[in-house]
Amino acid sequence: MRHTDKLWSGYALIQDDSFFKLGQDSMLLSDFAVPPARAKIMDLGCGNGALGVLLCARHPHVTVTGLEIQPEVAALAQENVELNRLQERMTVMQGDLKQYKSLFPTGSFDYVICNPPYFAQNSGFGAKGQNRLHARQDIGCTAADAVKAAAYLVKFGGRAAFVYRPERVCELIADMKQCQLEPKRMRFVHQHAAAVPSAVMIEARRGSAPGVQVLSPLLVCHPDGTQTEEYRRIYHKEEF
Repeated sequence: MRHTDKLWSGYALIQDDSFFKLGQDSMLLSDFAVPPARAKIMDLGCGNGALGVLLCARHPHVTVTGLEIQPEVAALAQENVELNRLQERMTVMQGDLKQYKSLFPTGSFDYVICNPPYFAQNSGFGAKGQNRLHARQDIGCTAADAVKAAAYLVKFGGRAAFVYRPERVCELIADMKQCQLEPKRMRFVHQHAAAVPSAVMIEARRGSAPGVQVLSPLLVCHPDGTQTEEYRRIYHKEEF
């Protein structure tokens, strides 16, 4: 089933229940990312184009290229480009990020963003449908594949931002450092102050010296279950 969800500033997103939809982690990552004012951004594994649309909404002068391996999902992303009249600022390509060297010259982008599959194959909660399973488990590609692509595609001194599972953060950091992407900012997401983190967001810089800034935790809810002001600001940008 398809439906259209309103975002803010007049932007909207067509979603299809057959595919992986916009979730909390992508929404939070779009706020965590700090691309340069006129950055050329690559969204690896762009899905339905949600991150690209959000980045265009938050940053009026950036341009985004979304790369998606599944043709039918890439087609939906293209629909979202047209729905939001972003043809001049957002491009969708259907292709395999593991073939990055044949798709783009090295250093083609100022900023790379990615919400990679969280779980190893046959682990975590299974997703219904092959499309959503590919987005959730590393069947078609792994986070390490995405890191390699990001390190190739981002220019020297450019940055790449990822959201991932906290229990796998050591793997992600090791993959980054092996590719000369040095973690510079890191923030954990907690559903409430007493909960263990449910996600971690990391921004790395290509060719940087070591040294990471661990930011204060992002809390989704207060102890009484109501959403925090920061979380509401991220989701409802125009109200703040």
